[in-house]
Amino acid sequence: MAIIRVKNLLIRTYIGFNEDELLNKQDVVINMTIKANVDKAIATDDVDNSYNYKTITKKVIVLVQEGKFKMLENLTQQILDVVIANPQVEWAKVEVDKPHALRFAESVSVELEAYRRDES
Repeated sequence: MAIIRVKNLLIRTYIGFNEDELLNKQDVVINMTIKANVDKAIATDDVDNSYNYKTITKKVIVLVQEGKFKMLENLTQQILDVVIANPQVEWAKVEVDKPHALRFAESVSVELEAYRRDES
C-alpha cells in the first residue's frame, strides 16, 4: 500500500449560494490523501500496474471546473466519490478550502474521508 498525496490543487468553480457566488467563479484549493494498492507496480516497475493519480486528478478537475455547487460539503463529497471509485483505492481523505469565505479568515475548509466498501 502507498499513501499518495495531491497537494494544493487550485481550481476555479461556482461555489456558494449568494448572488455574487452564483455569477462568479471562485478559487478552491483541494488536497487529497489516497491509500492505494501499488504492490504490483512496485514489483514490476510498470506504469500500467500503478495507481494513476494523473487520471484521477484530471477527473476531479473536470468535475470541479464544470460543476456548480452551493455547499462546500457537497463539493467535497463529490470529489471523494470520484477518488474512492477507483478499485485500487482502499481509503481516501479529501479537504477542500474556500479561500476568503469568512472575513478575517484565510479560508474555510471541509474534510471528508471514506473507506472502500466491499462490493461482494
